[in-house]
Amino acid sequence: MKNIVLIGMPGSGKSTIGVLLAKAVGMPFVDTDIVIQQETGRLLQDIINKDGIKSFLEIEERVVSRLNLKDHVIATGGSVVYSRRAMERLQSNSIIVYLQLTYEEVEARIKNITTRGIAMEKGQTLYDLYQERIALYEQYQDMVIPCTGKSVEEVIGEVKKKIESKLGLI
Repeated sequence: MKNIVLIGMPGSGKSTIGVLLAKAVGMPFVDTDIVIQQETGRLLQDIINKDGIKSFLEIEERVVSRLNLKDHVIATGGSVVYSRRAMERLQSNSIIVYLQLTYEEVEARIKNITTRGIAMEKGQTLYDLYQERIALYEQYQDMVIPCTGKSVEEVIGEVKKKIESKLGLI
């Protein structure tokens, strides 16, 4: 078995789906945002506010590139796709699952944009960020799971089915 890595926009459900997917497939769960917070002793938004986005992305790249996990479900931060090094490390032993949402759904889900640790440049809109990241998510994905209008259970069922099919388990 390989790791199952979830990528996608903030609000796409990576952490929520990751925990429940891990339970459903009997694998441990890791959230790279939490690993960053544990290793730095700081909240993501604090790092971004005080040290800047560049510093945050460097920390994220270092933490993710160092992960040495096997057979885990891993929820990544939405900005991990900015790091080729981190993504190549994840691709080397994982199936990369892109949890895809429409912009309208992302906008509807994100209520705390200024406090949730989203790596956005000053003056950048959520729409700009969405447009910038879509191509990167597409570039690194092994499979796309459209999530707009679906329940968490439906998304988990689709992920399980596609992974089982990809690995030849069904």
